[in-house]
Amino acid sequence: MKTTISILLLFFCGMLYSQTTFSGTVTDDSGQPLPGANIIIVGTSIGTVTDFDGKFSLTVSQSPPFTIQASSVGFESYLEQITSNNQTINFVLKEGTSLDEVVISASRTPERIFESPVTVERFGLKDIKNTASSDFYGGLENLKGVDINTNSLTFKSINTRGFAAFGNNRFMQLVDGMDNAAPALNFPLGNLLGMIETDVQSVELLPGAASALYGANAFNGILFMQSKNPFDFTGISAYIKQGITSQEAAGNNQYTDFGIRAAHKFSNKFAAKVNFGYLKGTDWFATDYNDKDKTGGTRATNVNYDGVNIYGDNVTTNINDVALTLVNLGILPAGANALVPAVAVSRTGYAERDLTDYNAESVKADWGLYYRPWENDFEIAYVGKVGTGSTIYQGAQRYRIDGFSVQQHKLEIKNQNFFLRGYVTSDKAGDTYVMDVAGPNILAVWKPHETWFGEYTGAYVQATLGGATDAQAHEIARQTAETGRLEPGTQAFQNAFDKVTNDTSFLTGSKIKDNSKIYHADANYNFSHLTDVAEIQVGGSYRKYNLNSFGTIYADAENTIPYSEIGIYTQVQKTILENLKLTGSLRYDKSELFDGFFSPRISAGYTIEKNHNIRASYQTGFRNPNTQDLYIGLVTGLGTLIGGANDIGNRFIRNYSVSQFAQNNLGQPNSVTQPGSAAYNNSMAATIATGLATHNPADNGSEFIGNPNYVKPEQVKSFEVGYRGKVNKVIIDFSAYYNTYKDFIANESVVATYYGNNANFDLTGYDPQIPTSVAGLNQDTQLILAALSNNDFARYQTYTNSKTEVNSYGSAIAINTKILGGFDLGANYTYSNFDFDKEANPNFRPSFNTAEHKVKATFGNTELFKNFGFNLAWRWSDTYFWESSFGDGQIPSYHVVDAQINYRIPDLKSSFKLGATNLLGDDYATAFGTGNIGSMYYISWTINNL
Repeated sequence: MKTTISILLLFFCGMLYSQTTFSGTVTDDSGQPLPGANIIIVGTSIGTVTDFDGKFSLTVSQSPPFTIQASSVGFESYLEQITSNNQTINFVLKEGTSLDEVVISASRTPERIFESPVTVERFGLKDIKNTASSDFYGGLENLKGVDINTNSLTFKSINTRGFAAFGNNRFMQLVDGMDNAAPALNFPLGNLLGMIETDVQSVELLPGAASALYGANAFNGILFMQSKNPFDFTGISAYIKQGITSQEAAGNNQYTDFGIRAAHKFSNKFAAKVNFGYLKGTDWFATDYNDKDKTGGTRATNVNYDGVNIYGDNVTTNINDVALTLVNLGILPAGANALVPAVAVSRTGYAERDLTDYNAESVKADWGLYYRPWENDFEIAYVGKVGTGSTIYQGAQRYRIDGFSVQQHKLEIKNQNFFLRGYVTSDKAGDTYVMDVAGPNILAVWKPHETWFGEYTGAYVQATLGGATDAQAHEIARQTAETGRLEPGTQAFQNAFDKVTNDTSFLTGSKIKDNSKIYHADANYNFSHLTDVAEIQVGGSYRKYNLNSFGTIYADAENTIPYSEIGIYTQVQKTILENLKLTGSLRYDKSELFDGFFSPRISAGYTIEKNHNIRASYQTGFRNPNTQDLYIGLVTGLGTLIGGANDIGNRFIRNYSVSQFAQNNLGQPNSVTQPGSAAYNNSMAATIATGLATHNPADNGSEFIGNPNYVKPEQVKSFEVGYRGKVNKVIIDFSAYYNTYKDFIANESVVATYYGNNANFDLTGYDPQIPTSVAGLNQDTQLILAALSNNDFARYQTYTNSKTEVNSYGSAIAINTKILGGFDLGANYTYSNFDFDKEANPNFRPSFNTAEHKVKATFGNTELFKNFGFNLAWRWSDTYFWESSFGDGQIPSYHVVDAQINYRIPDLKSSFKLGATNLLGDDYATAFGTGNIGSMYYISWTINNL
């Protein structure tokens, strides 16, 4: 027993003896401390970071001598030898350049941005702290080649290289390797449910196609956000921002943003962290009351007015048809229809501000447990994220996102040579509803559309018989039909609003219900530590969707919809002739719904005299149709949005009532059952159908048949060249690209008749002026014409591919330097354009939605005088035309200035910032139909942000 105790004591003493403690400080060459600088033992992942005062201390099991390295973003790294216990090391780091920054996204391996084979934009800790925007996410807008479309106060959509949309499913956003797109929506909700500012370590943005490494949907760009690891960044940090938003339409409203991060390294084996963020404000009011259909006028002057942000006035009908029906029913006297003009009249809708409270809110939390069993870089981590929020989203309609929630759970195993991760993403729609569906249905709760138009038409006839002019008759008719209207603010209106927004049928309600999930796994292994021949990587991914909207969004009323995708890839990277870096990548992806795709990428980077690098690349990419493109089955009062999956007919089936005319004269049953596949195999273009129904065909023959194809993936071929370099003190980054798109996913409106086979449709010999000429047509053609004339058809918006080939091209240049000793000056210019054969494809809508010219500039100094800094950011966007299924319109050019001043108090481990966005106070818009963006004025206090 004594012997055992002696051995244990000797062993314990040996352990004590083998421990080495060292400490010190890290400052820049002006003597200012560098908080958050990394201190690591070279050859290991063991290390720490400096605190707010630039101080560090670390105890390790290694015995001297060994080497440690100090590094910080934007500074040159430095090495020191530890030769004894309790040694003090004081690092002084010289400021480097942006060319020295390390990125991972371009090649899935750490490399200097200077040597990246493709264009990469990086937003590091220094940029995050000094941004003049109200948050780090908005600060990305100052990068070259980047557009941020502001949907609402808390929902911003990033776009690169054109074809912008708020539901931007051509752009991917990864947070710590997890795709944070909501399963039901297919796109990320900006930073509404993302990271809090004090936990962001770096942001990298990769514009352009990246399918060779990241697979389907890495089509027009990827945003990578990396959080801080609790092994490296410990302690408690927090921030609070308080201020106001100011908009011409909404006035001044309070704004609060709060976040806290707590991380602790319990030992060299175990660390944990937790984050919480809360934001509350008032959204930008959308008050565009111009006529959406461009016929002009206002509600007072246009009987068929349809305001952009007025909902319900899209319910319209021809009152001459109503008059004829009323005459046939004996309600109006014979011939009264001759007094009624053949004009369309719309109902009086409700303004958007009557259908939402414009509350903008975000509540999010995440947590992580990190375990390093061997105290090296081998790490096992579990991360959980949950967020909920309220905002406004604009797609084909305006959505009130209310209580929408997303949660993610990830398990990851990794070291510096590999990673293996799996995660699940789940969403719930909460109390989300569609405002421009709610408007018409609230009107219908008060007074059915048929009743309203009947009253309008009857009153018009009576007024005309009484001697009123046309304008007077329309005014009297609207006043009559509007008698008893539900007014916002009354209990009757609120009751109707509550009824509609809690009803999931879009024929009578507007609520969205969803609980869809995505299961994802991916892996990567880098063989560079095993061979010196080249750096070789292999990897793969698997994704499974499980759509579950309970039949409210998707064609999943009977069963959930599962489908999956897999992908494998490899990359070889080799430097030859000392300064020529070659990279080749190849990926194969296969969705169970489509044939597989190969996505190659080849690139070369040539370094000249260490300060200049020229690069060129060619790559292909593809975008799988998203969940809505495939399986949407959304029934509205104006028609059905039907997905383009080839099995949609098995999942979406509806019964329709057949007109009395067809029952009495054509021998048709009183109802028919029609599958959604009818939109793809027995339909015609809606515009053609309208002409036939009014006996005014523009042509005859098979051109009238408009069966669209089932949807398939989009494809792109991308060429890019670029230059990065340093000329004296000026950093230059230039890139140019040319993309060719094929099989653009697009919408096509069609109608499918309840009877008649379109395959036999033939108008040869038909003369619309001679009714008896119909008798000479075949039976199917006669049936189809009769169906169109008697409204015996279903309207569909299909998801298909355009045959149009689209080319987009552009360039961007950024210049950064220091002037007057310590002032940072940066400027960039972006050019974007596209083309296609307009004459051959007059109906194609590319929705490029990007300004041709954009200019941005920043000017600041992090140390104007001791502990005081400032930053200014200015950007200008040229006029451009916005196209979307919601509406089209010109976006005027705009200038925006953001500014901030900051002051650090090291003794309090605090920094204070006073800032303003859109300092000029001119409201502006980045898209058609959204609220104009006003100004924000705020003051923030950040504590111990390492």
